Amino acid sequence: MDLNQSDKTNEFSRLGKTLCWFTKTENANKIFLGLALFCSALFLADFTYHKHGHFFIEEIPGFYAAYGFFMFTLLIMGAKALRFIIKRPENYYGDKSVDSEDYPADQLEQGSK
Repeated sequence: MDLNQSDKTNEFSRLGKTLCWFTKTENANKIFLGLALFCSALFLADFTYHKHGHFFIEEIPGFYAAYGFFMFTLLIMGAKALRFIIKRPENYYGDKSVDSEDYPADQLEQGSK
């Protein structure tokens, strides 16, 4: 499915046409840059007011941003390590897998192209 087909966007509603902007590959860097600037602005805004936390570490400016980044990175690294434990080979189910069954061609529903 080619998401960059502009000839089919005339069939979409106004919202659909607007959301098609996100599916274009050339806009990925714009989205990433926008998110990075937004996160940086929120991090810098954390230095503009005084917080009253329950613990001393909560009062450090940027603590929650650093903590969130660290924990998210730890979560990703943990998932990568867990993948080696639970990963199975492609033919793990062997003859009992659904995609190993042979179907008669005349009984398959095939759409016209």
